[in-house]
This record gives sequence, C-alpha cells and structure tokens, in this order.
Amino acid sequence: MGVKSIDDALTLANYAGLDLVLMSGTSTPAVGKIMDYNKFKYEKQKKQKEAQKRQRETNKEIKEYRLSVVIDVGDFETRVKNAHGYLEKGHKVKAQIRFKGRQMAHPELGREVLEKFAEKLSDVSMIETNPKMEGRIMHMLLAPKKEK
Repeated sequence: MGVKSIDDALTLANYAGLDLVLMSGTSTPAVGKIMDYNKFKYEKQKKQKEAQKRQRETNKEIKEYRLSVVIDVGDFETRVKNAHGYLEKGHKVKAQIRFKGRQMAHPELGREVLEKFAEKLSDVSMIETNPKMEGRIMHMLLAPKKEK
C-alpha cells in the first residue's frame, strides 16, 4: 500500500477489521502489515511444531544398555529384546560393560558378552564402533541397518 502514516494505517486496519502488525521496526521507514494477528500467531506456532517434529525424526536417540561380565541369560535376553525394538524404530544402541574388581584382569570376557549382544541383534543392526575399553568401561555402538 506504500508509505502511510501510523494514523492512516490504523484507520485502514480498523476499517478492514484486522490488526496493524509491526514486521520490522528497525528499518527506515518501519514496515507494518495489516493482518489477522491471531491467525498469524497460530500459523507460526504450527510451523514451529512441525519443524520440531522433523528435527526429532532426524535426531534419533542413543539408548544405552548396561551389561555385565556375569550377566544371567534371562537378563541378557530381555536387554536384547528391548534393544531390538529400539533398533527397529531407527534409534542407535550403546552397549557397555563396567568391570568391577578382579574382572579387570579378564577384559576378553566382557568383549565376548558385547560381541554376543551384537550377534543376537545382527538381523536389525550393524556395529558402528567395535568394543573399546575406556578405563573400567568397555562400550560398543550399534546402528540400525539401512533399509534399501
């Protein structure tokens, strides 16, 4: 509509039954728009929610599972089943073993448990990082297989 005075713009907005919204107050002259402000806020909020939803889909979570060298068969199978579900959803899984006391003398036992964990999940996952020892903790990262 071109450059108008504030009074003229307010009169036009009131006549149309809409609001006068300041879009850019820092520019010279200030830029305003005649629109339904509630509708504008609603659509802006809707776009923001959609963007968050898309961001959540791209940033999948890493689910962490703690195992032990002396883990029982039932506990192990439960963790495998839960990890299987997360991998199917597209999340990554981090399996870790904390060595306690004399277990530090046999890290190969922990590596065997992690490799067995990865083997049980091999149908839905691939090993992203092989078992690594950091202090008293050995960990491994599994990523879901890419669908073709």
